[in-house]
Amino acid sequence: MQKDRERLRELAARQMELSESDRNQQLYKDWEIHGRTDSSGRPMITIEFGTFSAEFIEPLLRCETSETRQLEWMMLQDILPFENFRDDSVIRDYFPYFDNYYMQPFGLQVKRTESGGLGHHFISQIHDLAEDFHILGKSVILADTNKHIAGIAADMFGDILPVKKSGRIRYVCPLQDIVHIMDMENMYIAMLEEPELFHKMFDMLTNDYIELIEKAENDGKLMATNGDIHLSQGSYCFTNDLPHEGENLKTSQIWGFLDAQEAEGISPALFHEFVFPYYKRISEKYGLLSFGCCEDVGKFWNSVSAFDNLRKLSISAWCNEEFIGEKLQGRKVVYHRKPSPNFLGVDRYLDEDALRASIKKTVQCASGLTLEFSQRDVYTAHCDAGKVARYVEIIREECELKR
Repeated sequence: MQKDRERLRELAARQMELSESDRNQQLYKDWEIHGRTDSSGRPMITIEFGTFSAEFIEPLLRCETSETRQLEWMMLQDILPFENFRDDSVIRDYFPYFDNYYMQPFGLQVKRTESGGLGHHFISQIHDLAEDFHILGKSVILADTNKHIAGIAADMFGDILPVKKSGRIRYVCPLQDIVHIMDMENMYIAMLEEPELFHKMFDMLTNDYIELIEKAENDGKLMATNGDIHLSQGSYCFTNDLPHEGENLKTSQIWGFLDAQEAEGISPALFHEFVFPYYKRISEKYGLLSFGCCEDVGKFWNSVSAFDNLRKLSISAWCNEEFIGEKLQGRKVVYHRKPSPNFLGVDRYLDEDALRASIKKTVQCASGLTLEFSQRDVYTAHCDAGKVARYVEIIREECELKR
């Protein structure tokens, strides 16, 4: 255990040192400018490391217990990209912990089978909505906290890297919840064959999510979600339109996140009828909203554009960039680009020409807008940190050329 303590204290000291570096301090300033969404700042670039971090972190692990290895992993997951990829991910001068709630939709335990590696299949519990509707129960609200591991962190290295209670964004994806218990084909069929029951199901789920959000507010669980807190999808919560600090906040003072990638197979009309009304109700609880994942948000633009508090919009590899770029002109919405993961995660070596062409197109389509790049869904970088660093460098070069 003494060796584990020494290892964690070594990493904590390194994280604190990096957090105080000139580069990190400048990154905070750049993100704050970016958060104004007035196009005065530079495009920001993040690499979502978690999906391929194992190939870099596992060879470096020295701790022996599961809890100390978890802490070691958490710090390395911040330190390694900062030192090696040199994207715009920041290093915090504290170790965060959170205390909030999460929900088990419909009170059902999600069932899945694994096929090795990333492959998995969700086992349907609702096959025919009319016959199986009785299975859908009241959602269960549960504690969501990492206070236990934070207590170990405080004991191990809290005098070097302070342990601090932190806000956490509300990640809500109702369509995903439904697909987890009713596969996508059955979900689509239910919209057409059992529209009244589908609306009833979605209304139940929406009411439960609003109850969850309001319970967190009433119980004083809501803290500021502004600054270096992760906003999902590889982004951060920097903004000048929400409180920078504070506890016991209202839901209207925090960020929220929604996506609807499971709707990709339905028409805009079906989306507007069966999905949007419920998403709109949830979105109205938040101060600011980040929307989208892999779906083509342009396909549902007539609905998505009606989110009054929309601040970040996911522009995935399957979006019509020209269309979205035109529609966002004059709106205070970040053009949050997710380039294809194929550039970084498939071939052993970068196709630099193809990458440059993709980034040039994005920069052109987002002209006049606040632009952000988040590289997601990469499951291997072929253990080559230099490849990732070069990827970031090329994006930065193309953005600078345009400016």
